[in-house]
Amino acid sequence: MRRKISTTLAGAFALALVCAFGATAQAADAPGVAFVYLGNPGDAGWTYAHDQGSKEAEAKFGSKIKVTRVENVPESADSERVFRDLANKGNKIIIGTSFGYQDFELKVAKDFPDTVFLHATGYKKAPNFGTYDVRMYQGAYLAGVVAGYVTKTNTLGFVASVPIPEVVRNINAYTLGARSVNPKIHTKVIWINSWFDPGKEKQAAETLIGQGADVLLQNTDSSATLATAEARKVHAFGWDSDMKKFGPDAHLGSVVGHWGVYYSAAIAQVLDGKWKNDPVWWGIPQKAVNLEDLNTAAIPAEAQKKVEAKRGEIAGGKWDVFTGPIKDQSGAVKVPAGKALADTELQRLNWYVEGVEGALPK
Repeated sequence: MRRKISTTLAGAFALALVCAFGATAQAADAPGVAFVYLGNPGDAGWTYAHDQGSKEAEAKFGSKIKVTRVENVPESADSERVFRDLANKGNKIIIGTSFGYQDFELKVAKDFPDTVFLHATGYKKAPNFGTYDVRMYQGAYLAGVVAGYVTKTNTLGFVASVPIPEVVRNINAYTLGARSVNPKIHTKVIWINSWFDPGKEKQAAETLIGQGADVLLQNTDSSATLATAEARKVHAFGWDSDMKKFGPDAHLGSVVGHWGVYYSAAIAQVLDGKWKNDPVWWGIPQKAVNLEDLNTAAIPAEAQKKVEAKRGEIAGGKWDVFTGPIKDQSGAVKVPAGKALADTELQRLNWYVEGVEGALPK
């Protein structure tokens, strides 16, 4: 689940409608596809990744669709007005890219049964309302494998946003990946209670480094963690998009979500009259997630081979991250050998794996 917390753009409701195709490039009756963003693509993270996905779909369908993008929409009643306005304007597909939109988008969906509403990372359902997500935790596991080889202090750091299952999954997966190659690893976590706050992200990264963490990962939306690692001469990963340019020496790789894979498929299904409202949760097998742009100068060859092997197992459906045996912090077996957590369990994950320090916020 994603985006329960309110945006840092408090008090302001800024709409920026951007149509990438001019009227001359589109058929007059091209069906409208509208994307609603919590922030703006300049964040280099979550919104940027969705914007890249929308552009990928736009390029694929060309003049067959007419794309609208609405930026900086808070997760409040203001979002309901945006969704309703887009529906009134006749858009055939309306896509809300943040968890906090769920109830507002669903309310509007019930009033426009002929419009398809898609919602990122939610869990509710209606005849014309479906949810989708990507398995970022698979990429976080691969990043952990790299971190397990690269760390010199056996201490990893994680800059966490808000304590919901999505973020807990990623912390756990990062730690599981690292401990699979280095059982001495432990992970320190700092929660900033925000998705996008570069100042807090930088402060959290500095604190983790001060506590001995020499490889950092984050589940926040800016490049501040990687930039801080660069300045402090430790290592880190990009998140959501390839962030190498923000810290080329610190950068070990980036966990990237390829939302365009889903957007292209969903738009095609709607246009062909084949869309269904079943939840979609894609990952490495569907090329919707990956650990990319590995820093081969900083990562041992053995680690690179291990990443490729694990990526192959996940891609082939032979194995997934939360396959037992897995213990929690107390040493109790939470997932027995030969078993794996079901998606329903992953979507309500509320415990840390062995190796993660501290307690989950209440």
